[in-house]
Amino acid sequence: MKALCWQGVNELSVEQVPDPAILNAQDAIVKVTASTTCGSDLHLLGGYIPAMRAGDVIGHEFIGEIVDVGPEVNNHRVGDRVVVCSIIGCGRCWACRHDQWSLCENSNPKPGVTDLMWGGTTAGIFGYSHAMGGFRGSHAEYIRVPFVDYNAFTVPEGISDLDALFASDAAPTGWMGAELGGVKPGDVVAVWGCGGVGQMAARAAMLLGAERVIAIDRYPERLAMTARHVGCEVIDYTSTDVTAELRERTGGRGPDVCVEAVGMEADSTGIQRVYDGIKQQLRLEQDRPIAVREAIHACRKGGSVFVLGVFAGFVDKFPLGALMNKGLTLRGAQQHGQRYIPKLLDRIAKGDLKTSYLATHTMTLDEGPRGYDMFKHKKDGCVRAVFRPWA
Repeated sequence: MKALCWQGVNELSVEQVPDPAILNAQDAIVKVTASTTCGSDLHLLGGYIPAMRAGDVIGHEFIGEIVDVGPEVNNHRVGDRVVVCSIIGCGRCWACRHDQWSLCENSNPKPGVTDLMWGGTTAGIFGYSHAMGGFRGSHAEYIRVPFVDYNAFTVPEGISDLDALFASDAAPTGWMGAELGGVKPGDVVAVWGCGGVGQMAARAAMLLGAERVIAIDRYPERLAMTARHVGCEVIDYTSTDVTAELRERTGGRGPDVCVEAVGMEADSTGIQRVYDGIKQQLRLEQDRPIAVREAIHACRKGGSVFVLGVFAGFVDKFPLGALMNKGLTLRGAQQHGQRYIPKLLDRIAKGDLKTSYLATHTMTLDEGPRGYDMFKHKKDGCVRAVFRPWA
């Protein structure tokens, strides 16, 4: 079959790879009908995620049709149209039973790297390096889905593929940031980043009752898209002091909840951009925490900060003093998608949550390298490139 493969830093190619097969009685094989780029994939391209190997199939946000199932699959059958969570959960361990799916204790067969880096094993993730299990990704014609009864969700009739596609990762990730960030009715919420996840976090905050939501980015087309489709306020961080602006808009207090949806390659203006960029390139620090720093400084005293953006290792100049002395709550996680996907599909069906507009560019799988180039460099207003392997 054809698949989009990582070949080295900033190098992708479409290759012929072996077809997937049932390896476990709880597996299914899914024919991928649509798969999308994600901002976290750019960390793979840039070489910031360890344990990538030439030939690895990337991609983790997808929808498709089940074409084969193992003998112990109970909830799905051949022909089901399913959206699959990017995080792989076993459904039986302590973490999964407590709805902390990204902390699954059984789905990552290669725990050594994460044990060493983070002091604990996390769940497997499709197409996200051998540190996360070495699972093949979704930018392919077919994919093996382990523990399919827990990780795939039947898409109701009336929901299009493009609407359901973003229930795989962007929508549940954004929703988790707002919910676990503690958004309550009447809150003021600030979201750093107007990519797909940031926009979904902003919309989730509104649906959870926030009085005001303010999203922060620098790309005019993303700011305009967020204002138009999400309906929240926006700030261009290149034209103002974000912390001062947020204080001004909140009567001097700062937002109640701050959601960081940028990650390890956060950008900025001024000296910190130069400082963090040089240190990361020289591997003197692994991640650029620019947006996290700003969120901590901007958040009101006693508020909460949730880190949605992907981080892999150590950061420099972390404002621990501000965190402690302001009495902030800091949380973060990979998405616990299985907790949210069913109810998000319901909201999509009702029209409360719109997602398909994120798919600014749709193309064939053969155009995958070009799609990622557009996505990485924000060409032609690309927010998400969607690949259709059978187009």
